[in-house]
Amino acid sequence: MTHFSDKIILSQPRTEIRITLPDSRVYEAPIGISAGDVFQTVIPNPSAPIVGAICDGQLRELSYPIMRDINLAPVLLISTDGARIYRRSLVLLLATAVAELWDGGQVSVRYSVPDGGYYCKRMDASPFSLKELDQIDAKMRQIVAENSPIHKRIVPLAEAVALFTERGENDKVRLLGYRTRPELTLYTLRGRDDYYFGYMLPSTGLLQYFRLVWGKEGFILQYPRRDNPAQLRPIRAHEKLSRVFHQSDEWLRRLNVEDIGRLNQIIDTPERLRELILVAEALHEQNVANIAEDILVKHAQTGARFVFIAGPSSSGKTTFAKRLSIQLLAQGLRPFTLELDNYFVNREDTPKDAKGEFNFEAIEAINLPLFNSQLLALSRGETVNLPRFNFLTGRSESGVSARLAEKQVIIIEGIHGLNPRLITELPPELVYVYRVYVSAITQVNVDLHNRVPTTDLRLIRRIVRDARTRGWSASDTLNRWESVRNGERTGIFPYQENADSMFDSALVYELAALRPIAEPLLLQVKPNTAAFIEAKRLLSFLAWVRPIHTDQLRQIPDTSLLREFIGDSILDDYHPMHAGE
Repeated sequence: MTHFSDKIILSQPRTEIRITLPDSRVYEAPIGISAGDVFQTVIPNPSAPIVGAICDGQLRELSYPIMRDINLAPVLLISTDGARIYRRSLVLLLATAVAELWDGGQVSVRYSVPDGGYYCKRMDASPFSLKELDQIDAKMRQIVAENSPIHKRIVPLAEAVALFTERGENDKVRLLGYRTRPELTLYTLRGRDDYYFGYMLPSTGLLQYFRLVWGKEGFILQYPRRDNPAQLRPIRAHEKLSRVFHQSDEWLRRLNVEDIGRLNQIIDTPERLRELILVAEALHEQNVANIAEDILVKHAQTGARFVFIAGPSSSGKTTFAKRLSIQLLAQGLRPFTLELDNYFVNREDTPKDAKGEFNFEAIEAINLPLFNSQLLALSRGETVNLPRFNFLTGRSESGVSARLAEKQVIIIEGIHGLNPRLITELPPELVYVYRVYVSAITQVNVDLHNRVPTTDLRLIRRIVRDARTRGWSASDTLNRWESVRNGERTGIFPYQENADSMFDSALVYELAALRPIAEPLLLQVKPNTAAFIEAKRLLSFLAWVRPIHTDQLRQIPDTSLLREFIGDSILDDYHPMHAGE
């Protein structure tokens, strides 16, 4: 045994720490230095603004003091977490400016818009005029130019409740009534405290990229998109999507479930919860029936024979398609489902992405000439031999024969259903198409300033379904999610307004139903892994929602779209009749 006794000496307390960057550079710095100060020195010219930090696998703010040796990586504005930090800080800036201009005035952040921004409304008076919006813009830019600090402090829960009660912010008071921890983190800008779910910038100086776009009933707080953070896109009109948003606002107002606090109150009252579930499901069924009636009218007017259904991952397209088929049967039309995935080209012909991996999300992965020729033949009443794609061998095989009978429509579900390139080879005078966009478009928000991204809702749905049907861990789903989202951004979202109808698949109560299933799955994600930061964020968010107890889950109808994710759907084994039967 080797003896090192003569080499062991008493050490003096260190005054410096070692910081290791992702590129293996190592720096020494004073104990207590902030992550932001480190980045200013070691990354003076970042490729995009640095808005946060990853410290030993944990997401931190730029103001985070580093007290020990650590692995440190920057969080850029072009990243998902970076975009959240920027947008959250931008909402704080807006709320502060409005409160200063109108002595405690309030705005509500309702939902996000496709070109990058939040649709907002004034809460305490009539909508802002164009002149008033210009005043807000000027005040926000003044605060940015002054680089006002954003301070973070932890206060006793009772102090936070008293603060929001005095300001008449009942949405936050209701929310904090279900807080289980004895304290709350507040952020202070120019002497005004507020609560925000998640991390912030250390000051306002970085918030240079924004625009306020006026509307008659509200306005848009536009923020930069991740792909080009220094440039704001033109805001396009999305009339169909806007109608869905306004309809959702009306439903939430009618149901008196305008924030998570109100939802929690209902969940704690069994009779009200049962009623909320029944009414939410009735509104879903009403919308499905309305779309079926519209298809019937278009069929009578134009002979429309093809219904395309598209939407992002975990939107509930499968259940929607089956419920639509049932409604069409009730209207006297005979549906037949055609799976777009069966038209994949052979594996060796599949396009590849920038990483050299097969890109099944690309429209070129579909055999477009075959798909178009078969749709044309079906529209003429001819019999066609449908393909069947063998996912094990990666090759297209021969499937069943089909022919359209009288009063029969084909329902086609797939990612590219709204993309005009899907059927460019069809003569418009010979075939008529009806398109439906399905997605969780809206959701009840945490409070006036903290919205619930519908992307998070779909991600939680997918985590639950993947675990139940594929045996995937939450880490598996989280690690694949960014790739899925990239496919949505290029293959679905640009074509939303091509839809003839939109179906909002979100259910106002579903987060409470998903929490007791998703939470144990997220808790299994290992620390210091790529998925851990996202899992931790989702767990913190779900903690605000009161769970629906297991025995109460039985109240959810077996035809509910939510059953596609939590299981026990009566529609799992239902398949509309085959063409020609």
